[in-house]
Amino acid sequence: CPPANQERFANGKLVTVQFHPSAQVVMTAGHDRSVSLFQVKNFSLNSKIQSIYLESFPIYKARFSVDGEQVIATGTHHSMFFVYDMMAGNIIPIPKVRGVEEKFLRNFELSPDGSFMLLIGTSGYLHLLSMKTKELISTMKVNGRCTASAFTPDSSKIYSYSKEGEVFIWDVRSRKCLHKFEDEGSLEGKCIAVSKNNQYVACGSSSGVVNLYTTDVCLKENHPKPVKAIMNLVTSATCVTFNPTTEILAVASRDTDEAVKLV
Repeated sequence: CPPANQERFANGKLVTVQFHPSAQVVMTAGHDRSVSLFQVKNFSLNSKIQSIYLESFPIYKARFSVDGEQVIATGTHHSMFFVYDMMAGNIIPIPKVRGVEEKFLRNFELSPDGSFMLLIGTSGYLHLLSMKTKELISTMKVNGRCTASAFTPDSSKIYSYSKEGEVFIWDVRSRKCLHKFEDEGSLEGKCIAVSKNNQYVACGSSSGVVNLYTTDVCLKENHPKPVKAIMNLVTSATCVTFNPTTEILAVASRDTDEAVKLV
């Protein structure tokens, strides 16, 4: 296939490539301060739909909202973030979320039901926002520093992975910690994913090992045994994701070229 973004290659590092939830569109975003949308056709030209430019705002992460009507983008060194309303064509800056005292807002997750946005703060703070109003609902805190989080497919729970290798499981409705467990052999937590059928949890660490657990064991035991430890990466595991039918797990490391494995 030709490159998806062949009509406009980025002038800097790409940090996000994501398919639209319902249209044949792919989004790219990165350090050149722009978000671009491309029409994806099978083997012909992938035409550019549009690019939006965010003045002095190198992008750290961008995501489509679940309904596909908005793009949320956070920056590398900002406490604000942007919402791009694709229906109206407006770029809406969210300068400060009341109650969130963070110098930088970078990493975030969106709940699968479209209700919540989870901002992963510093010092272990997790800020749960309403997706509709972008206002703070509640703040949770893990022991240590949170490096990654994932919602369960029904949006009822959040798995938060700490730098110290512990995973905290939160109830979204009550914001209480239901359970915590230690990721076996983890020196430093890097990334986490929950499968679409809620059967598995994958934890990737700085050693490059990705541990695969069944969710029922994670909810009960403090030192669960992985179903499988995937040792194929030699550098930090920085991305884990399941395919929609939970038959394939992709594990990847951004620390070296072409470090992508499908399990």
